[in-house]
Amino acid sequence: MRVLLTGHQGYLGTVMAPVLTAAGHEVVGLDSGLFADCVLGPTPADPPGTKVDLRDVTAEHVAGVDAVIHLAALSNDPLGSLAPELTYDINHHASVKLAKLARDAGVRRFLYASTCSVYGAAGGDELVAEEAPLRPVTPYAESKVRVEDDLHELADDDFTPVYMRNATAFGFSPRLRADIVLNNLVGHALLSGEVLVLSDGTPWRPLVHAADIARAFTAALDAPREAVHDRAFNIGSETNNVTVAEIAEQVAEAVSGAKVVITGENGADPRSYRVDFSRFRAAIPGFDCEWTVKRGALELADAYREHGLTRESFEQRFTRLAVLRAASDAGAVDDTLRWRR
Repeated sequence: MRVLLTGHQGYLGTVMAPVLTAAGHEVVGLDSGLFADCVLGPTPADPPGTKVDLRDVTAEHVAGVDAVIHLAALSNDPLGSLAPELTYDINHHASVKLAKLARDAGVRRFLYASTCSVYGAAGGDELVAEEAPLRPVTPYAESKVRVEDDLHELADDDFTPVYMRNATAFGFSPRLRADIVLNNLVGHALLSGEVLVLSDGTPWRPLVHAADIARAFTAALDAPREAVHDRAFNIGSETNNVTVAEIAEQVAEAVSGAKVVITGENGADPRSYRVDFSRFRAAIPGFDCEWTVKRGALELADAYREHGLTRESFEQRFTRLAVLRAASDAGAVDDTLRWRR
């Protein structure tokens, strides 16, 4: 297929593009470029792409495309809380606009990167499956719920939306993010000798490696329509349902000499949930995640050492909020996070 990959210069998109290409698809990218320079190690070779804000996408950008994989978003909870109106404008309204343009252009499959954060404060001891009540507790997660609802209304015989509810991503990407839990804890351990946990360590988190997300999207792209049409799928593995304290212990094992420090200063995080990932395995026979938290921690530690991660880059270049604040302070972007011309 000819696949439009939005967010191809982001953390996940940089990992996913070569996986799609290796599977035989022709990949074209679409990205605002806000995080294109957040590179650790050799700069990756991007697929052909267009630099455009998601809010400014037109019919021309989806012409001649067979499928869309939509990753682009104002990502993570601190960003969403900082500017909730922008989160809804970009993540919700612009995403639905893209989907409508794609449907009208004859795109047959639309894979949407949602999140397990839609379950929010799930509570209880049961694994959360796709039919569970959605209890988003942040603007970021709420925007994902709204898009899923609107895409459902667009589904028809010729347009197949699929809602890929990714667990919290981890693992090395040439365009790194250090503001997601495992990536952050490994970096802090290497740079300070401490695995610093600001919560009380009790919340449950489902984790999934960026490479496993890429494999899952590729499998959903190639799956029979009846297996995925207008369906939500949790993406991850039950093995990687872990508490934050358990993640910290895995990091301490991967970074020799690092000690776990749980301050509890931020209290108990209300976002706590364990997830059932069996629906996707049933829909895609033979699929399973390959990466464990421990293996991912070791991979990250090795990559950070090899490519010379510094405290400054860890805190500034690879933290989304810091990157956007720096671009704003420099006058490179306006109050709506659009590039100034």
